[in-house]
Amino acid sequence: MSKIRTDTLQPSKTVLLLVDFVNPLTFDGAAELAPSAFEAAKQTAKLRQQLSAEGVRTVYANDNYGQWTSDFKALWRHCLGLPGTAGKIAKLMTPRRNDFALLKPRHSAFYATPLDLLLGQLHCKRLIVTGVAADNCVLFTAMDAYLRGYSVRVPVDCVAAESADARDKALEQMARVLKADIRPAEAIRARK
Repeated sequence: MSKIRTDTLQPSKTVLLLVDFVNPLTFDGAAELAPSAFEAAKQTAKLRQQLSAEGVRTVYANDNYGQWTSDFKALWRHCLGLPGTAGKIAKLMTPRRNDFALLKPRHSAFYATPLDLLLGQLHCKRLIVTGVAADNCVLFTAMDAYLRGYSVRVPVDCVAAESADARDKALEQMARVLKADIRPAEAIRARK
């Protein structure tokens, strides 16, 4: 039996959001997405390590794939056992003890999930949105974050799409409309 934790949440004014990295990659277009998804996962793993050392919390937001009785750890274990890119990304994105995870029924990590409530309890003001796909779930999540008043960062090297053009157009839209900072993760790591 798991031990129930009753400790209080430590504030994290910045939160790293991992959108759909834990993914079986079985949809149309997954073959085109996989190489850039793996590169984005590698950059995000490096960023997560540095931010974690600074006390920044991580939240996983993954599709529930229509399985209303599923849970995140089962999804992660399933993906970890898959061959190829899906398994490699799951290994890079191994959840840690203090990470949060939620399953989402639609594109945005905010839609019909407790994400906004969690971020409020963490006193979050800034979201670093990473994941797949930049022109879909990442875009919808960044839009919803902006609408809720969060400062949004979407590092160009921590998101993937089926093509570089699709990724770049989505990032351009986020920078222009959402005022998102789309500089590479290195800019975050080197900010001191």
